[in-house]
Amino acid sequence: MRGIVAFYLTYLLCLILGIICVALVVHWNYSYRGGFAWDGSAKHFNWHPVFMVTGMVVLYGNAAILYRIPLTWGHNKLPWKLLHAGLLLLSFILSVIGLCAVFNYHNANNISNLYSLHSWVGICTTALFTAQWVMGFSTFLLPCTPMSARAFIKPTHVWMGGIILVLSIVSCISGINEKLFFALKENTNGTLPYSALPPEAITANSLGVIIVAFGLVVLKILSNQIWQRPETGYEEGVYQPLGYDGS
Repeated sequence: MRGIVAFYLTYLLCLILGIICVALVVHWNYSYRGGFAWDGSAKHFNWHPVFMVTGMVVLYGNAAILYRIPLTWGHNKLPWKLLHAGLLLLSFILSVIGLCAVFNYHNANNISNLYSLHSWVGICTTALFTAQWVMGFSTFLLPCTPMSARAFIKPTHVWMGGIILVLSIVSCISGINEKLFFALKENTNGTLPYSALPPEAITANSLGVIIVAFGLVVLKILSNQIWQRPETGYEEGVYQPLGYDGS
């Protein structure tokens, strides 16, 4: 009982941090970067951080810990598998829109694509995420997949899920830093330089810190053995929707 209470307190912290992440990234781009548009202007670019933080970090993190929620234990696992896959698919769609925003903005303003370390890490993370989702869907949701294949792939699937979250956080932090270096230049656009730590820099830096905190909480939930979904009920034959393999 104490472990369940500790989980829900940690999960509540995760939800709060996720909401703050989304609120901060929207506030930053609306209040300091001029808002949003889809017209090739700087406002067009502002969709990029919003969709990437919301999709690749917040939605992805919540999808990753779905099976740790005690409410899901002891019930038919298939609906939770579908919800897990659905949240990740929504995360992927938002990420693709975010990538379209930055590529469209760059192309409209004759800016080179994929030249920075941030862009390299980000595009590799998205590619890994795509492969992870396709592999997860074909392995754990298609009834034709052998149980032995599920059991073999599951550890890698879980491990790769954590790696993708870490890479997503690295991409977001490097992107925030890169944007601030580009945007806060006193000699070119009249703003206070980044080194002077103007309000925009404080807001964006705070966003980065909250993203890291969110990721650490998610990884804590994923790494705690006590909070892993118990599988004994399935072994006793309570539910075997597609051929139980411990997945």
